[in-house]
Amino acid sequence: MKQIPISKPYFDKKEAKELIDTLQSGWVMQGPKVEMFEREFARYTGSKYAIATSSGTTALHLALEASGVGNNDEVITTAFSFIATANSILYCGAHPVFCDIDLKTYNLDP
Repeated sequence: MKQIPISKPYFDKKEAKELIDTLQSGWVMQGPKVEMFEREFARYTGSKYAIATSSGTTALHLALEASGVGNNDEVITTAFSFIATANSILYCGAHPVFCDIDLKTYNLDP
């Protein structure tokens, strides 16, 4: 049975070279490329700091922690998402409250 990929990565020649250079540098998870990305992203967004995380789940968890979400808080979210959305709320000791989405925008429907 042939499977249809959810998404297929595409790298042009320049991106593929950067990827190979990064892999060959030995710095896959941290290092100069990540530091450069954080610096450029902070500059682009006008922020003083930017932190690259290991995953979207980690980024969501960190954002919730930074927002002060904690034990027994309720966080409104959508069920039309990856499980990490609810898991990051649970990691904080909070409770996800699922809300319907607007079928035109796919955003939460107030």
